[in-house]
Amino acid sequence: MKSPFKKLLKLRSPLTEKPPDFPKLPSMNTQNTLPIPTLSISLASQNALTQFLKSHLTSPITPSQLLSFLRTKLHHHPTFTQFDFHIFRWAALIDDSFRHDHSTYEWMARTLAITDRFDDLNSLLQTVLSDPCPCSDGTIFACPRIEPIFRFALNSFVRVGRLNDAIAAFESMKRSIDGKPNIVLYNILINGFVKHQNHEKALELYRKMVKDGVRPDVFTFNILIGSCCRNLNSDSALGLFREMRIRGCNPNVVSFNTLIRGCFREGKVEKGIGIAHEMLDLGCGFSVATCEILVDGLCRVGRVVDASTFLVGFLRKGAIPIGFDCLNLIEVLCREGKMDRALEVLDEFWASGRRPSVVACTTLIECMRNSGKIDEGLRLMERMLKDGIVPDSVTYNCVVQALCDVGQVMDANRLRVLASSKGLDPDGATFDMLVSGFAREGWRREGEGVVDEMLDAGFIPDISTYNRLMDGLRNGSMPIRRHRNVTGE
Repeated sequence: MKSPFKKLLKLRSPLTEKPPDFPKLPSMNTQNTLPIPTLSISLASQNALTQFLKSHLTSPITPSQLLSFLRTKLHHHPTFTQFDFHIFRWAALIDDSFRHDHSTYEWMARTLAITDRFDDLNSLLQTVLSDPCPCSDGTIFACPRIEPIFRFALNSFVRVGRLNDAIAAFESMKRSIDGKPNIVLYNILINGFVKHQNHEKALELYRKMVKDGVRPDVFTFNILIGSCCRNLNSDSALGLFREMRIRGCNPNVVSFNTLIRGCFREGKVEKGIGIAHEMLDLGCGFSVATCEILVDGLCRVGRVVDASTFLVGFLRKGAIPIGFDCLNLIEVLCREGKMDRALEVLDEFWASGRRPSVVACTTLIECMRNSGKIDEGLRLMERMLKDGIVPDSVTYNCVVQALCDVGQVMDANRLRVLASSKGLDPDGATFDMLVSGFAREGWRREGEGVVDEMLDAGFIPDISTYNRLMDGLRNGSMPIRRHRNVTGE
């Protein structure tokens, strides 16, 4: 009796002109003789593969045994893993009683798709339909795992732009399953056409799907609406939106965000704002992305004040979601010199029960400082600290320096004490600015207190430095500046 491994070894490969002769292997109790799935590898490697198969597969081979072998043995072998599909086909030919089931089909389809072997994947899908899973034998129903197998394959075809293969596989599958294909499969194909910039094909498939009696879902419409907006056709997108509601499909936040962004992209600002109001009227709340689209869209067309008014109005209605950061709006308002309006926006955030981000606050403080509004910057920083919003040390030191430069060293020292209580410890630069400020203003006793704190904190390396600082306070000058502690860090 001839061994199945002998013919397994003689499988002709596209890389070999003529299969070499290989030694016979022990019989697996079958009269079928099939070639082993080797490519153009050395004789030693072919013998090694033969021994590898003999040591892990016993006759008769079952689908579960083959799946375990492929998954746990062959898949991790550094040399033989490339022959997985050849061994997969060989297993079905060595014994008339052997048939792949949906578990082996599904594993092989996923493996071929992940490794981008699309010609082999096409061949496998044809086998799935021509030699179906045994679980459908004796019934009028197809294997329920056909659609998941094809779903993974369709995703892979779409990923690399093999849309013709995807459509061909989909049409073949439709003829083999029970009932109508799941809407997910249509969505994969429609998204594939959109992704590869074939909007008309996507719409054509959508119309065919509706004609076939498959009901579109919110994802179908969102894909098509997004495609219309990317093609600068917001009117068609709005038409699909209306059709969506007519068909009883409720739009979600992605639907609205896509439409709003599309309107702003085409300069239809009022229409975009109207959609935002309609969004709330229909009970669909804003997301963080919705707010960013609206604010950024208004700012781009120069309507910065309108953007702030819009944001404040919806803040008061409770429509702005937690997590939205007004930083971009604050930056634009500061850039245009509208610091008072920016401060109003921050006040509204505090009034609504949510804290603005530290970056938004420090951005406004920097703008106030650069504009000479030191007192406003001080009040905002104090409010931040009292509410637990700790600024970065650079902004903090800049405010301290600005206060000292205008003679408000007592305010600067009070800010230091408040910041320390909130975990923002002063560094050498902070102490240096305060001591210099006290020296210039003639506040000797207060300056000496700060020098003593510097000593306790390790910012004075030796007694001579301490004496020079004290002499500077007595003389009203501060020639020595130390920005490091006793360790030199």
